[in-house]
Amino acid sequence: MKDYTEYIIQQAQKLLSIDSPSGYTEHVSQWLLETYREMGYDPQLTTKGGVLVQISRGTEENTEDPAKGPVMLMAHTDTLGAMVSSITGEGRLKLSPLGGMNANNAEAENCRIITREGKTYTGTFQLSNASIHVNGEYNDTKRTYKDMEVLLDELVTSAEEVKALGIMTGDIVCFDPRTVVTPSGFIKSRFLDDKLSTAILLGYAKYLKDENITPDRRIYQHITVFEEVGHGGCASIPEQVTELLSVDMGCVGEGLECTECQVSICAKDSRGPYHYDVVSGLIRAARQADVDFAVDVYPYYGSDADAALSAGVDARHGLIGPGVYASHGYERSHKKGVENTFNLLKSYLG
Repeated sequence: MKDYTEYIIQQAQKLLSIDSPSGYTEHVSQWLLETYREMGYDPQLTTKGGVLVQISRGTEENTEDPAKGPVMLMAHTDTLGAMVSSITGEGRLKLSPLGGMNANNAEAENCRIITREGKTYTGTFQLSNASIHVNGEYNDTKRTYKDMEVLLDELVTSAEEVKALGIMTGDIVCFDPRTVVTPSGFIKSRFLDDKLSTAILLGYAKYLKDENITPDRRIYQHITVFEEVGHGGCASIPEQVTELLSVDMGCVGEGLECTECQVSICAKDSRGPYHYDVVSGLIRAARQADVDFAVDVYPYYGSDADAALSAGVDARHGLIGPGVYASHGYERSHKKGVENTFNLLKSYLG
């Protein structure tokens, strides 16, 4: 059986090259639809703009035992970003964040402004009065959206000149991902959350098709497009589904065991514990397949599976993902984390 890691990394790089902050995901969803179709699947575009596809018909349908019923794998391809909230008299853009884009992490980042007419302009997100030789308060100024702005790469000095370009309040602002894959196997980029795990789901779908494997359970994949703002997984879940497994980033940081080379199994996040039997089953599957894993509690986290349960879905739920450091910043993972997540999916789903 071939190694699917390089395919997953390649797909991740393609996904990361497509701007898709929450609310502006049409292009990435179309790319996903085409990619699934090329593999031989029949994906559907949901009303909200996500992608839903059945990748296994199952061989032992059992609706009485939720551990053997249909399972939905969930990842998201919407990312952090921003929206133009106002235009200053000097022709600078004030922003409102989309999701948890932190102004500290975004300082001095190149960005693209997408107008409603489809034009694209470039700029840089900077502290207001960003010249340190002029601004005596530079070091002491707190980085907030109120104190920062986009400096457009256009010869404009007034709000009227900016508006003449077609830029207006409500336009989408996309930040450069700056994707790098190092010779030592590290994957560095903004928005690995959650395009890396979306690529892992693509790799799993390709693995089933290439190896002509039909797992016992019916399996769906749902690539959502509003996870970063809290309601990605709230809809489009087939009625028969008895289990939801979010494949998102695994947290790496102080007080947690997971590293960038492992797959994280989340036992609890900010919304409460994940289903005890699902977490236990994931641990057993990891051990059986000799997968390098860690079990952690995430203090500040919510997933598509959480959102689905909040919306009233009656299902078991779990959360796994490759270890990602510097979440919601310039993130970093490793190919080994990708491999371990992929191998856990194979072991758990059979």
